[in-house]
Amino acid sequence: MSLKQGFLGTQAPLYADWVLVLEIAMGGTLLLGAFLARSKRYRAHAYCQSFIVLLNLFVVVLVMVPSFRVRVAPKIPARLGTTSYALATAHAALGSVAEILGLYIVLAAGTKLFPERLRLSRYKLWMRSLLALWWIVLLLGCATYARWYIR
Repeated sequence: MSLKQGFLGTQAPLYADWVLVLEIAMGGTLLLGAFLARSKRYRAHAYCQSFIVLLNLFVVVLVMVPSFRVRVAPKIPARLGTTSYALATAHAALGSVAEILGLYIVLAAGTKLFPERLRLSRYKLWMRSLLALWWIVLLLGCATYARWYIR
């Protein structure tokens, strides 16, 4: 195995394997954070979820955006009808919404940066909806990985 080849036994490069494993771990950690909220451990919940949203932002900016710009964006719309490009584009679009919403919730629920009218009032609905969206995006990411790298 070369240094550039991944460790999951697929055709993926090393960085793609690490991102996949990290994103799955983040998804599990978000579920742990939801459990913390249900256990009324709100401060631990806030730290857990905020950490994951910020870690994901780091991964998105450093790895996913450059990868999308190089591999997928130049071939849109011509190849949007193919599964690999459609999955990658759906993952990017919904993932962008999830990350922006996650950042908004972290800032609107955990700080006083926003005026009162822009802060959240129904936390459970927003957070549960975002958790569901995050898992949809994670599954799309796994499907994208499988389509691009498993032969």
